[in-house]
Amino acid sequence: MVEFHRVDKKLWQPFPVEYKRGKQKHDHCDLIQLCAQAMCLEEILSVSVPSGAIFYGRTRRRLDVSFDDGLRKETEEAAKHAHQLISSGITPPPIYEKRCESCSLIGECMPKKIGENPSVKRYLERMIDSP
Repeated sequence: MVEFHRVDKKLWQPFPVEYKRGKQKHDHCDLIQLCAQAMCLEEILSVSVPSGAIFYGRTRRRLDVSFDDGLRKETEEAAKHAHQLISSGITPPPIYEKRCESCSLIGECMPKKIGENPSVKRYLERMIDSP
């Protein structure tokens, strides 16, 4: 969601706000997502977006985020990595971690199941060879 904050009588500035069901994570994934949204707004609207916020539903806390040079660089690196993955045409296998249990995509990703049987070729060979 994007709020607009008044800078002066005639000027408004976009302020991205991301709502999360859970609690703050130990890595920067939420911050990178919010920063990417801000960078998109900057490009689309030709304005500066210096900050935003993340609201965590479980803790009912709002985290104000400043989009400093370090976070912007981390966001750009994540975007470059995503483009490289897409260009390669290879989907990396999911890696199960404890945080997977709270992910809304665990049913689609199936990190435990796919981790057990990572090769379609082996699966097909087993199916053909079985009586």
